[in-house]
Amino acid sequence: MIGKFVNGAGLSLIMLATGSPAFAYKEGRSPGEIPDIPGGWQHLFHELLIDITVIGVIFAAITIYFLIKYRRRQPGQEGRPPKLSPAAAIGWAVIPAFIFMADDLYLAAESWTLFNEIRTVPENAYEVKLEGAMWSWNFKYPDGVETTNELRVPAGTPIVVRMTSRDVIHSFFIPDFKVKEDLMPGRITYVWFYPKDPGEYLITCAEYCGVIHSSMRGTIIAMQKDEFNKWIEAEKKASMEGGA
Repeated sequence: MIGKFVNGAGLSLIMLATGSPAFAYKEGRSPGEIPDIPGGWQHLFHELLIDITVIGVIFAAITIYFLIKYRRRQPGQEGRPPKLSPAAAIGWAVIPAFIFMADDLYLAAESWTLFNEIRTVPENAYEVKLEGAMWSWNFKYPDGVETTNELRVPAGTPIVVRMTSRDVIHSFFIPDFKVKEDLMPGRITYVWFYPKDPGEYLITCAEYCGVIHSSMRGTIIAMQKDEFNKWIEAEKKASMEGGA
């Protein structure tokens, strides 16, 4: 009975570890399609919840079964555990460890794949430079347009932000796109995100950088491409007229 139960539990975990739809969030993605980073994080978290729930339920059931079956039935009773053969003793130690390691390695592989996608900038990304300073975000576009605490971008285009810091370490965090990267004096770092649709998204600093750290916020405004192009042209014209 115990053997069948344990074998069934082990088989279920192995099936869970090997039979889950690997990288389900990537299903249906055509070659060259931009990865869905927020979807990847959600998929990974979903897999983690399923795994720890199934493992927890199975091992809790086994523990309860043993507690009931081998409970003390009369005062002074002492247990008489069966003497395990060397093979059985090794099996009881190795098989559970193997199951846990298989699941851990599976999740680690998915995490590594997602990390690589986060660090690989799509080829057609629109690049913006950023300098962080206490306590503002200063953006500079390829056309020379500059803004503070407001990043306007074309929707439907991946955006890469190459950044540095003027003073201390800051952390550029966009919760809606689930990306974050530090800004450091003397170094260039980067992060990319993909605003599929027009909308507004919060920017915040995720690294304590001084007494007004909590006020170091900004907004990403994703616009239709034609509206974005008009805005760039208007800003360039205003800049030229102001400098004339």
